[in-house]
Amino acid sequence: MANAPVQRMSQLMAKTLRDDPADAEVLSHKLLVRAGYVRRTAAGIWSWLPLGKKVLANVERIVREEMDAIGAQEVLLPALLPREPYEATGRWDEYGAELFRLKDRRNGDYLLGPTHEEIFTLLVKDQATSYKDLPVILYQIQTKFRDEARPRAGILRGREFLMKDSYSFDLADEGLAESYALHRQAYQRIFARLGLDYRICAATAGAMGGSKSEEFLAPAGAGEDTFADCPNCDFAANTEATTYELKPVDASGVPAAEDIPTPDTPTIETLAASLGVPASATLKNLLVKVDGEIVAVGVPGDREVDMDKVEAHFAPAAVELVTAEDFVGRPDLVRGYVGPQGLEKVRYIADPRVAPGTAWITGANKEHTHAKNVVAGRDFEVDAYVDVVVVQEGDPCPKCGTGLKLDRAIEIGHIFQLGRKYTDALKLDVLGQNGKPVRVTMGSYGIGVSRAVAALAEQHADDKGLVWPEEVAPADVHVVAAGKALQTELALDVSEKLAAAGVRVLVDDRAGVSPGVKFTDSELIGVPRILVAGRRAGEGVVELKDRRTGEREELTVEEAIARLTA
Repeated sequence: MANAPVQRMSQLMAKTLRDDPADAEVLSHKLLVRAGYVRRTAAGIWSWLPLGKKVLANVERIVREEMDAIGAQEVLLPALLPREPYEATGRWDEYGAELFRLKDRRNGDYLLGPTHEEIFTLLVKDQATSYKDLPVILYQIQTKFRDEARPRAGILRGREFLMKDSYSFDLADEGLAESYALHRQAYQRIFARLGLDYRICAATAGAMGGSKSEEFLAPAGAGEDTFADCPNCDFAANTEATTYELKPVDASGVPAAEDIPTPDTPTIETLAASLGVPASATLKNLLVKVDGEIVAVGVPGDREVDMDKVEAHFAPAAVELVTAEDFVGRPDLVRGYVGPQGLEKVRYIADPRVAPGTAWITGANKEHTHAKNVVAGRDFEVDAYVDVVVVQEGDPCPKCGTGLKLDRAIEIGHIFQLGRKYTDALKLDVLGQNGKPVRVTMGSYGIGVSRAVAALAEQHADDKGLVWPEEVAPADVHVVAAGKALQTELALDVSEKLAAAGVRVLVDDRAGVSPGVKFTDSELIGVPRILVAGRRAGEGVVELKDRRTGEREELTVEEAIARLTA
């Protein structure tokens, strides 16, 4: 092992805090600030202090080692990027307000990169001309920027963050599948080494595009993603990607649709109460505008519409709810009494639960009137079936039918088979073996490096503070001088011997700080092992404590050094 310098807390640029920051909402935010790992610079912008930078660097190292192991080549591209490539792919506008846009002194348009698909594509276009130059995987670990509307939760959701983004370039879809599999396996090794509990979940591609997408989610109460997990099989998916099978039913015995008077029942709740039926027997019809065009969305009355799913279906078009003004001049749209039968010039999309043959009570497109026995496929047609309901606990697993469980999680990685979306837009071709141009296919793969630190803090903590896994901890051992000069002298001597053997040491040699404060800080900071030079220092005896289990053991200095260097 290389000789590692001792970190002395008497010289360390880090102050611990006894109380949680007033603006802290989640555990990682509280602990990383209190333990002296990060400090807030502005909303969504964070500074990394020495201990935090060491943890961040350890995460980077693990990511880099596993990316190098699959043959990926590291590069570093600029964060300040020109407008033109993003305009060519449509993302200059699609990103909306989250994109940091700026002008230079010549009035040229630039952006701060949120992801780099376009720029990597142009790099490969410049460097690769023949099939012999592919396949290739390139990656970088770099600062990204997104103008979050509500940056919150400390480093979990910032406007500036560190990310590993990699990109594969292949000649054929079979090669893309292989590159995707390599990344998937590398991510499993990375997160295992980091000590993160995670799930691989099917996901939607969203604005990134592509044919296949999976998320790596770390279960945590602070997570902003909700995922569905089957307790009986291996199914796991982001709720946005959880689907329901379309199951047509026989409606031959359903009577003809008929109008029924329902005064003062403009909501599902008032309608169900008035008729004495469950809300699940009614059909809810939500009106939205898609790039200005009114579209109706049908779901069972006891379910809520997931607007994220609706927006994903219509992306990149803008989706918004209708307002009172949109009903003006539209006699076919009766507010509170809309039904799919008889709608004029309105596209109708429905959840698969509104399957052909299912019968419903729904609006009759008349004031104070509903219709019953309205059958999908007989009385109205569905233009497209899209799973658009909010997934609920107990919904059937798409694979085995068992009731799903829902949990919160932090997205720590995402992998995409992009296909040719970006290579088509930027015309990336190479000469194939037959001398003809071949359009390259592409994958995109991200890991939130700084976000992984927050996820670790969420998963590895107790009521006393942080409990870092060994590979990411800022030190291997935290030596505490608990008392007078004799204890400090012994603590420093042991620290130097451990460092000479390659052990990373943090030593609390602060003068004028009580042993109680030092013990509290050692548990808050969360180094895996704590070595205390205390009351038996004069006998050459120290106490070794395991931070995670709390187990303590008295050892001679020689035994402690042997244990920690084994």
